[in-house]
Parts: sequence; C-alpha cells; structure tokens
Amino acid sequence: MPKANQDLSAHTPMMQQYWKLKREHPDQLMFYRMGDFYELFYEDAKRAAALLDITLTARGQSAGNAIPMAGIPFHSAEGYLARLVKLGESVVICEQIGDPATSKGPVERQVVRIVTPGTVTDEALLDERRDNLLAAVLGDEKLFGMAVLDIASGRFSVQELKGWENLLAELERLSPTELLIPDDWPQGLPLERRRGLSRRAPWDFDRDTAHKSLCQQFGTGDLKGFGCENLTLAIGAAGCLLAYARETQRTALPHLRSLRHERLDETVIFDGATRRNLELDTNLSGGRDNTLQSVVDRCQTAMGSRLLTRWLHRPLRDRAVLEVRQDSITCLLEHYRFEQIQPQLKDIGDLERILARIGLRNARPRDLARLRDALAALPQLQEAMRELVAPHLGSLAQNIRTYPELASLLARAIIDNPPAVIRDGGVLKKGYDVELDELQSLSENAGQYLMDLEAREKARTGLANLKVGYNRVHGYFIELPSKQAESAPADYIRRQTLKGAERFITPELKEFEDRALSAKSRALAREKALYEGLLDLLIEHLAPLQGSAAALAELDVLSNLAERALNLDLNRPHFVEEPRLFIDQGRHPVVEQVLDTPFVANDLALDDDIRMLVITGPNMGGKSTYMRQTALIVLLAQIGSFVPARACELSLVDRIFTRIGSSDDLAGGRSTFMVEMSETANILHNASDRSLVLMDEVGRGTSTFDGLSLAWAAAEHLAKLRAFTLFATHYFELTVLPESQPVVANVHLSATEHNERIVFLHTVLPGPASQSYGLAVAQLAGVPGEVIVRAREHLARLETTSLPHDTPRHQPGEPAAPLQADLFASLPHPVIEELNRLKPDDLTPRAALELLYSLKARL
Repeated sequence: MPKANQDLSAHTPMMQQYWKLKREHPDQLMFYRMGDFYELFYEDAKRAAALLDITLTARGQSAGNAIPMAGIPFHSAEGYLARLVKLGESVVICEQIGDPATSKGPVERQVVRIVTPGTVTDEALLDERRDNLLAAVLGDEKLFGMAVLDIASGRFSVQELKGWENLLAELERLSPTELLIPDDWPQGLPLERRRGLSRRAPWDFDRDTAHKSLCQQFGTGDLKGFGCENLTLAIGAAGCLLAYARETQRTALPHLRSLRHERLDETVIFDGATRRNLELDTNLSGGRDNTLQSVVDRCQTAMGSRLLTRWLHRPLRDRAVLEVRQDSITCLLEHYRFEQIQPQLKDIGDLERILARIGLRNARPRDLARLRDALAALPQLQEAMRELVAPHLGSLAQNIRTYPELASLLARAIIDNPPAVIRDGGVLKKGYDVELDELQSLSENAGQYLMDLEAREKARTGLANLKVGYNRVHGYFIELPSKQAESAPADYIRRQTLKGAERFITPELKEFEDRALSAKSRALAREKALYEGLLDLLIEHLAPLQGSAAALAELDVLSNLAERALNLDLNRPHFVEEPRLFIDQGRHPVVEQVLDTPFVANDLALDDDIRMLVITGPNMGGKSTYMRQTALIVLLAQIGSFVPARACELSLVDRIFTRIGSSDDLAGGRSTFMVEMSETANILHNASDRSLVLMDEVGRGTSTFDGLSLAWAAAEHLAKLRAFTLFATHYFELTVLPESQPVVANVHLSATEHNERIVFLHTVLPGPASQSYGLAVAQLAGVPGEVIVRAREHLARLETTSLPHDTPRHQPGEPAAPLQADLFASLPHPVIEELNRLKPDDLTPRAALELLYSLKARL
C-alpha cells in the first residue's frame, strides 16, 4: 500500500492527476500505479472490492468523507485481471512513466493499456483452446455490415448479411466476447441481451474514415485486393474495430495485415438452435464434455484446436477445398505418416498468439523462448514433410519454411529458462552483448575488484594498513591511518578526514565508482533496450512468421483428423453432384464413445426419389440419436473430415436445420410451444432442396388435434420443398404421408418387450412402428408402480370409449398400423373387434338395426 504519510486528499496534485485520467474513462475500472501497488479509488474501489473479494480501505478526505480505496500488488495483477475480464469488466492500466527520484511533485502517469474482454492478449487471461473475438455491427434490419477481429492472432474479417435472422445466427456462431454497435441505434433490439454489448459514437463507424484508416494499416491504396471494394457497411464496422483496438492497445498493430471478406454462400448455414442441438463444442448443459469437439480434437497445438473449432462451426460448400483436405488426410494415413508429424508439432506451441504479442510489443521472455524452441523444431518437421506427396501438404510445407537466422539469434539471446517478465532482467545470455556483459560483470564483481585493488595498492605503496571501502554518502575510498597519510602517493586525492584516519580517491577508483554505482541500473536499462531491439527485429519478420503459424495450425488439424480417422474407425465420404445422402452403417461419433455396450450402426438413404423419412418408434428408442448422427456425419464430411460410417455418399448441403427438444424462453416471454413454433417457422421459410432438416416431435406442445394438424402440414410443406428431411413423430397418422407424397417413406426404430420390460434394439427398419411402449418407458424411468397400474386402467378406459378420428392405411408389405389417435394406445378398440367378427349376411334387418343402436350407445 502507499506510505502511511502519503497525502491522498481530493485536492492534492496526485489526486488531481488521478481525476484528469479517470474522467477520460468514467465507465471502466482504473488500476492507478502507486509504488508496488495498483490502487483503485471511489466507486472503482467499492466495485473492485466486491468483485475480487479484496479489502476496502479509506484514505484522505473528499468533501469531509474518507476516500474509499482498494489495492492489489502489481506483480500479481494478472490473476485479478483475469477474474475481472471473465466477469465482463474492462480495466484501464495507468502506469508511472516518470522517475520518482527526479520528479518534482507527483510522478507522471499515463494510460498505457486498456484491458477489455474482447481485446485481451495476455496468456493468463485467455482460454487457449477458444478464439476471443471482438465484433462490430452497423446497418439496419435489411442489411447489416459486420466486422470481426481476433486481436490475439491478427485475424480480421468482414461480411454483409441480410436481415436479423442471418445476423443473429452469425453472432451465435462467432460468440464474440465484445460487440460494438452505434450509439444511435434504438433500445430494445434483439442484440440488447447479448453479453459484452457496448455502444460507440456513430462517427466511429464512418465509412470514409474507416476506408482511409484500413488502407493505412495494410499499406495499400485501396481494399480491392481483399475483395472488399463493394462493401460499405462492413467497412464502417471494420474501421470502428481498428480504432477500438488502437485505443485499447496504445501501440501499433503490425500483426493486423489483411482483411478477409467472408460470404454466407461459402458455408453451411446453421441457426442458433441447430448449433446448440448438435453440441459442436458446448453441450446442452453449457459444458465441454461429450461434444463433437471433445471427441475429434486431439490437436498437438492450441492454435490447431482453435482452427478445428472454427472448421466445425463453419463447414464449407466448396467441394474442391473439401477434397483437397480429404487427399491430405489420406496421404497422412498412408504408412502412418501422421505419427511422424504429430510429436514434432507438439514442440511448436501456440505460435499464433506469441506472434500477436510480439506485434503488440507485450511479448514476455517466455514467449521468445517458446518461439526459439519452435523455430529450432522446424527443420526436422520440414524433413518429415518431404515424404508427404499430397500437393496441399507440399504447399503447407512451403509456407512453414525455416528461419535459421532468427533461430540462431534467439538461441544466442535468450537463456534456457527465462523469468516470466523482463522487469528485473536476467533474460539475455552472456556473450550476446559485450556492453551488457561488462555492466553485469561490474555489478556482480565489484567486491572482487575492490579486493584486487586493495592488494595492488598495498604492494605499490608498501602501506600495510591501507584499506579500500565504500560509504553510501561518499562512495568508494582508500583509507589510511593518520600517521601514514603523509606517505600517500601523489595520485591520491583527499576525500574525507576522520579521527585517526584519512580517506582518499584515485582517478582509477573514481572511474570504477562512476561505472559501478550505475552499473546495475544501466545493465537493466541496456537489457530492456536489447529486448526491445529483439522485438523490433522479429516484427520485421512478422508477415512470413504469421504465414508459417497458419500453415502449422492447418497441418496440425489435418494430422489430427488422420489420427482420429484411424482410431475412431472413420472412412472417407464421397461427394456427388446429384442430390443424394447415402450412409452405410452410420454411427453417432459422441454417443458411441460414452456407451458401455457396442453402438448399433444404421443405414440411411435419401435421393431424388425419397426426400423425407417419417421416423416412428418408442421414446428412448434412438430416434434423436439417429437424426443427430446424420447431421454430424454431413457436418464432418463438409469440413473435409472422414466420417463415422462404413461408407458415405452425399451431395453438398447448403443449410442444416434442427427442431429437437423442448425449451422455453422465459426472459423473452416465450413458452416452450412458442419457441418450437418459431424454430419450425424459420425452417419452413428458409429450407431449400439442398438443405438437411431434422424435425423431432413437432406439435407435441399443444392439444393432440392442433399438434397433429401442424405436424402434418409442416411435413407436407417440407415434402414440397424437397428438403432432405428426417421427421420423427409419435403421431401415427403421419405414416400415411407416403400415399399422398411419393417423396416420403416410413422407417421405425425397433423395440420388443421381455418379461414386461422394454428392450430397445436401436435398429432402423422400413415401415411404421407397431406401438409406442409409452408405459414401458415410464416404468423404466422409475415412475411408481401404482402410477403405472393406474395408467394402464386409464389407457384401457380411453381405448374402449374413444374411436380414432381417422384410420390410417398401410402400404403393401408394411406392418398393419394400430388403430389409434397416436402411438400412446396399443390395443384395437373393442367395437372394432366386434365389427371384425360380424357377418352382415347373417343378420336380419331388425337385428342389424338393434346392433346399430347398441354400437352407438357404446360409443
């Protein structure tokens, strides 16, 4: 904490300095450096004390009240910053830039960096396996421009999107930590509930200013080389991001070197519900276990893991790119070549983020040590890549390159295990710089020098009582007893007279003193200057190094996909032009990993003739697994990966939709059924004949007849759209769809009963299911026995008092459909049984009339 006698009253020069800086950042916490602590004052102190669980104290006076204050040690600030950033807070770092020894009045301070959730680059503040993105949006509900920046890697992209639906889906995909929008946008927009939302002045989004600023950043005359010449709104958003990055980093951004124009038509589009339902990298509980990424990611580097996650969230529709990736995986599998590549990739580390920190000039000594080790590992990796004959792998090897000069420089410069920070020196090797070595030698060997000088002077003067010493006030001296002082050599200059002794200085000792007293501080200053020089030199090579990092990340992902193909029994899918989705013995890649029993693989066949499968069968029978595994197989195929199936042929899909599971949106005031209908409406409006649609239990959130009607109409609409559709339902009436819609076929998940217990077979078979087994599933779930017994009584009563409102017909060769309103009944109605046994020719007219009255009464 600051010294007890430090005057912190509101009107002191130091607090005036504080307020001058604080007024520029009213909404952010300010870490104000005072000696060995960062201090927070007033409301900042109260907020930080609550968030960080640190002590709130008080010092000085403001308007008669003590000033609230809280502090944290500056050398352990990272941990506190990490906690604040995770809580969505932004922190202004205000450092002492003046010298306390020479400052008159308060030491000069200035803001050196602003740490916000979307612009952090420190290793301790980032999740190494996930991108940390900053986004900005400009436009209106017809057309939006969006820019996205990952400041920790240098990736910078823009795109323009039509309508709220596309914008919200992209934000769901990217999940930016911070989102910037213009201050003049109205309140209550769909974006308002997003985390990390902040408003910026409208002029920050000015298109002309942005264009000029971006050209200046990239050193170009225009943006045509990035394919952005026809963009307007997206350029304004990109300009806002660039200005925000400069404002927070307070330094040049040399690692931002290009702008990528992304287009929706390049990718398979998901909406937010689909992304959640497929559990790509986050499960339905919000965790990371049992997700697709948890199964397919065994990348050796963090940058490889992040790239794979981007691929999973952005499957492609470019067959050429996908087949290039497949060829690369095939090549890496031949002769198990990936086994030579992966161990060497492990030595590379997170090169992408290290280079970004170098560009921002906040790289730490250990970053340079990791870069040194990575560059040292590249020649051996290049040697291993000579055997990779796939053309794409060859181009990756060319981009990876080797850097012998930089590798040699860093090997000479950085000690084997450097400290975490440059603050106290001790980072550079002996022999790297002569001047630094001399200064460090002076500082470290002063004692030995004085002993040697004393021995020399005694021998030269013959004065046995001569001593060499040091005094904090007078510095270094040679001391002689008063009696021997008259015998001092002519080059001895009297410095101080004591009782019984005289102290002298010599030109040699004076020169040593001048050097020794400042040697330590000069050595540290020299080492810091040399370190900055190293960063300067590395920044000159940033462009090729970043290209190498990108190539290494892709090589890591491809090697990983080869390893996964071998160990998870994945096979290469084949793309075809004609509409087709054929899966032979497909499996769910995640579910099969968590099962104790063997996974039951299933086939699927959709083509131009059959576009929809109506899937019936018991709850827990495997309908949802079958549907999700189909989507995941298609998704894996369209990132270029091999897939969990014995064989797979498919045409490229443009979108994947899912309407699975039930959830409400209490905050948005929407019931479960409303959410279900909103998702259904989105699918019916946007699906095409190239889309894959998964619909599970549509209409179950309302009354039976309403739900059945909606499900029936939705299925008919999808059949007319000719989207590839898997339509799971308990409404047995829908099994008659193939009669009116030739592109529809029935399949069911099989189950059987054994000793009054249900046994799920999980096998997909042609035709509709024969019954629902609803009570058996309830029994399996642990519903009390007396409830099951009572339910059977209710079921029997319902079956004997209700006729189905429609009797579904069945197709030749398929099992006869049970006569029921839906699959909750399993017995035919007694009246129907009696009619089946009846022989009309044996009845008299009077008996027939009496029977008719009897049947009517029973109904």
